[in-house]
Amino acid sequence: MKNVWCVRADFGRYAGQFIQNDYAAIGWAETQDLGSIASKDQLYPIYKATYPDDKSTIVIGQQVGQISRFLLDIAAGDIVITPDSNTEKLWHGIVDPNPSYFFAPNDPLCPYPHRRKVQWAKDPLTRSSLSVPLQNTLRSSLTVFSVSQAEEVLKAIGLGDTVQSTAVVPYDPYHVVLNQILTLDDKEFEILVGFLLEAIGFEGTEVIGKTGDGGVDATGELNVSNLAKIKLFVQAKRYKLGTKILANQVRQLRQAIPSNGQGAFITTADFQKKAFDIALEVGFPRIGLINGHQLVDLLIEHWAKIPDEFQKRLSLKSGLVIA
Repeated sequence: MKNVWCVRADFGRYAGQFIQNDYAAIGWAETQDLGSIASKDQLYPIYKATYPDDKSTIVIGQQVGQISRFLLDIAAGDIVITPDSNTEKLWHGIVDPNPSYFFAPNDPLCPYPHRRKVQWAKDPLTRSSLSVPLQNTLRSSLTVFSVSQAEEVLKAIGLGDTVQSTAVVPYDPYHVVLNQILTLDDKEFEILVGFLLEAIGFEGTEVIGKTGDGGVDATGELNVSNLAKIKLFVQAKRYKLGTKILANQVRQLRQAIPSNGQGAFITTADFQKKAFDIALEVGFPRIGLINGHQLVDLLIEHWAKIPDEFQKRLSLKSGLVIA
């Protein structure tokens, strides 16, 4: 399996240069060509000479580790992801055959001189379409890091294993858990979503929806350590597996969200591609789209905080396996 790496472009500031000119790049030691580096140990004296004020072995080790990954660990044929300045977009490409490193100092359009040739795909991934664990991985503050959910990324970009056996149907834990959730009625599902919001950290969560109303089913406010507050307006829809939420349904939710709020559409099903365009349309309140797989991810992460009566009602125990 190909390895998958994330290489950041200063919060997406230089992502456009990466994509337009077929490379990924990092800074550090901006005046020295690193093309002859053959081992991680060779980087330590270079880093210490370039940044003499860095005395911490932890800082030095972390920074050298990132440089080493970029120069030595990323291989030809590996996949590279870089977030766009619009953080919902994730560009992806394939690393060119070795040797793909080149040194490009004094570029007025991008100050990062250490570069690897990358063949970028035309269309980016949408962050919100990925699993919750993968989204969490991509929040890492590191500039260069390995993405552990390589199989999911490869599948998302069309490079996953498409050969399936007709003799054996693989066990799908997501399918099992979602079928258990579908034993709830619409109101019970809305209440479960309310408890999930509280588990995530929303305060004052209130379930307000009525079955079939097509509007807001719950509200809550997330206070991020007094740094920011987010008022969330949620629609929770319990739909059969294999169905997809239409773009118009997401647009209807948006009409119920005030300008100072954000929305979330949580479902057991999935979403049409156009629904993502509506959810992230510039000039309107943002709407997070949580499909069935992502809902299961969130429940796994916060299951211990879900009330016992719901755990028993769903006949699931920690790890979301059948009790």
